[in-house]
Amino acid sequence: MTAQYAICRHNPAMNNGTPAGIAKADLIEGMAKGMAVLESFDTERQRLNATQAAERAGLTRAAARRHLLTLAYLGYLETDGSHYWLSPKVLRFSGSYLASARLPRLLQPTLNRLAALTRESFSAAVLDGDEVVIVARSVSIGGQRLMAYGLHLGARLPAHATSTGRVLLAAMPRSAFSAWLKGRELPRLTPRTTVDLKSFKAIIARVREDDLSIAQEEHELGVHALAVPLRNMQGRTVAALNVVASPERLETTRLHQDLLPLLLDAARELRPLL
Repeated sequence: MTAQYAICRHNPAMNNGTPAGIAKADLIEGMAKGMAVLESFDTERQRLNATQAAERAGLTRAAARRHLLTLAYLGYLETDGSHYWLSPKVLRFSGSYLASARLPRLLQPTLNRLAALTRESFSAAVLDGDEVVIVARSVSIGGQRLMAYGLHLGARLPAHATSTGRVLLAAMPRSAFSAWLKGRELPRLTPRTTVDLKSFKAIIARVREDDLSIAQEEHELGVHALAVPLRNMQGRTVAALNVVASPERLETTRLHQDLLPLLLDAARELRPLL
């Protein structure tokens, strides 16, 4: 993996190695490479040495080592001298985003109301490359029925296996979705994960038609989720709203009588604000 490829992989907006809206001469490649190293840490690889970071970021080992040392010096990584891991300082980025970004602040009161009304767990997510990122989250207190692993603010989940991801992929122009899918391998996360590309295309076509998505145990066994798009007044999907519930709550009859109307009403109420 080349460094240019790694940077492009972390930033889907990049075209031919240069991000949209910026001249190549204005791109600070050192910063881009440093961010690629920082983003190499995830739930699968929580501790990395220089060789592993170089492979994941698409850099030489020497370059990766310099970036790791610099990030540790700045306080964003901790180290035992051989391996590196993220420090609490990286939370400054997410904390600043959640405190200042408009979308989470707009959505949170609605999610709190839905959770209090139903005693279920609600989230809002946006698409970022291969993953969805949870930008708002509400869990009922004293009556929560189901809590999926890893569903916290800032969590990144695979788009292909989640209800929110499928809603957001279905909202993409067909040409963009085809480009997203081309040559892709869909990781199998549970025995029920859809990994066949033809079947997945059919699922997204159905989501596009129904304007909702139900994902049943495709990301995590025992977890069933329903999602609908959140659109602004121009009709553009800016996020997806979902609920994680028990299988009984997502049976067809109860779905249309219970949770789906609440999500659709919330989406209509939020539209003028988005």
